[in-house]
Amino acid sequence: MGKENKTSVTEFILVGFSDHPDLQLLISVTVVLIFLMSVLGNLMFLMLVSADPHLQKPMYFFLSNLSSLDICNTTISLSTLLHSLLTGNTLISFNLCIVQSYFFLCGIGTEVFLLTAMAYDRYVAICDPLCYVLIMNKRACALLATTSWILGFLVTIPHIVFMSQFSFCESNVINHFFCDIAALMILTCSDLLKIELMIFIEGMLVFITSFGFTLASYISIISTILKIHSAKGRYKAFSTCSSHLTIVTLFYGSLLCVYMRPISTYSSDQGKLFSLMYTTLIPMLNPIIYSLRNEEVKKAFSNFIGLNH
Repeated sequence: MGKENKTSVTEFILVGFSDHPDLQLLISVTVVLIFLMSVLGNLMFLMLVSADPHLQKPMYFFLSNLSSLDICNTTISLSTLLHSLLTGNTLISFNLCIVQSYFFLCGIGTEVFLLTAMAYDRYVAICDPLCYVLIMNKRACALLATTSWILGFLVTIPHIVFMSQFSFCESNVINHFFCDIAALMILTCSDLLKIELMIFIEGMLVFITSFGFTLASYISIISTILKIHSAKGRYKAFSTCSSHLTIVTLFYGSLLCVYMRPISTYSSDQGKLFSLMYTTLIPMLNPIIYSLRNEEVKKAFSNFIGLNH
């Protein structure tokens, strides 16, 4: 494909999973089921937190924000796939593609900051329990959550400014199920040096810094837990943190595999696989992972469905 032939693209064709015709139906049905489970699971969690006064705590406040974000992220990223499955129309306008990409990247940025805030919450709860109520008061929690959402929307603006100025070559076919920035970058004729440099610098400043803060928090948490003499106390303390640590590992792992690598090494099939992980699988697993080892959530669920009456 000659990259010298620039065109003014007004719409794109989203391939989705049509490049695997033998597996397309199976993959599509699976994705739809996971989407429904993800949305319903996170909605159920939000209802539990709202209905049970025992869950009116900072940890569940941040989890509620995460559940709301997961619902938004899953809906935004899968909207085009669900639309094409229902209507057979795989076209998306350039402007709508940019909008979808922007809000998807906003979701990723917001989740990074939310996970960092949640790590800080667990750090204070385990390492400074006597001051926990004073430090993690309602005002502080609201400020941390609001800041996470605002920063998530702000750090994405440079990406969208560059993307809106992309020039495209002969093809307008995006080998993805939504307008992912990496999938768009391999189609553009524009010089990618600036945007790759920006992604790398922002990755170092935002994502790596946030992950580093989260990692440092958990090193202190684990060190404090190991000093607890009671085995029951160690188990209880670790069980409140292990779920968050699992989600952090899955989230950052899939994210690094897609975005923190040179675009020349980008693989469409791998990109779609990892995108499915953090747009459907992780949001579906979040409420399950946070509930399995949490007695308060399990008790709230039993009360909600009337098992304890």
